[in-house]
Amino acid sequence: MITEKDIKIEQYKRQLVYYYNILMSVILALFGLIFTFIIPDKIMAWYLFGGLFLLVYTYLIVRKTYSVNVMVHSYIIIATLYNFYIMLAFWNNSIASFVWLIPIPLAAYVFFSRKYVFIYSMFVLLNIIIGYLISKTFSLKFPIHRPEDVRITDTILMISNVAVISLLLYFKDKIKRVEIYHEIEEKNASAVIQPVSVAEKAPFADELFEKIESVMREKQLYKDVNFNISKLSAEIEINSSYISKSIRAKGYPNFNNYLNMHRIECVKRLLKENDLEKVTLMYIYTDAGFSNQSTFNRVFKQMENITPSEYISSLQL
Repeated sequence: MITEKDIKIEQYKRQLVYYYNILMSVILALFGLIFTFIIPDKIMAWYLFGGLFLLVYTYLIVRKTYSVNVMVHSYIIIATLYNFYIMLAFWNNSIASFVWLIPIPLAAYVFFSRKYVFIYSMFVLLNIIIGYLISKTFSLKFPIHRPEDVRITDTILMISNVAVISLLLYFKDKIKRVEIYHEIEEKNASAVIQPVSVAEKAPFADELFEKIESVMREKQLYKDVNFNISKLSAEIEINSSYISKSIRAKGYPNFNNYLNMHRIECVKRLLKENDLEKVTLMYIYTDAGFSNQSTFNRVFKQMENITPSEYISSLQL
């Protein structure tokens, strides 16, 4: 069964993946520009910009389709292999390219069990060993960079990895806090067995409801005639049962009642902002998300205790 702890941790992991993609996109773009204008190396520049495109494009496609764990597993493997060319290219100039691989075991530690930390640590070590053997066995014709150029790239590389490691540690701390908090809650619950009301879960319910409200108002999702709790669940990446509990904790009987509240608020706002001699009532209630007038009339009467016509008449007084 999915718990509040699981949902909270999942949220933090998705936030981490999001911010990591932004950070790595900036880093790849910066190095791409360096190898385009400061240290001319067309192959390396294209390789870096290609990695930037692959990172951003794939993330935009899979971020709502796949689980966090699947995305991270895939990224760790692909990123390690992607770094292999960079590692070989700088093998004779600097070993700093190994630094790119340091966050890999740390990322496994943040997202997975200790078993995967060991597996990915061995995977990283294997890549380094293979790189060493290839460099010793084959004569690779990579551009030789000047010492001052290497110092530039090494400095930026170290700063970038400090930023990446700091980001991972920051979110690991947030995840650990959630785990500790719920461990304490479980111990307290086992010590004193009593029914847990919805109100006692207010901190989580409040936080989730604030997110729901923010998304609903900013994106005006209620204007979609076919909008439902499943679409909201996909939009904010939260299980629909928790959305429903959060909404009920705020006093709404169900999701439809909450959705209609937003639509009626929108109708009332549009009625005040528009001249009914220039726009029709049909335009207003359909713009607010109602599919037909009978549904609109019934919901308006139910929520406002007066008919739409009576409400319009009160505005004209």
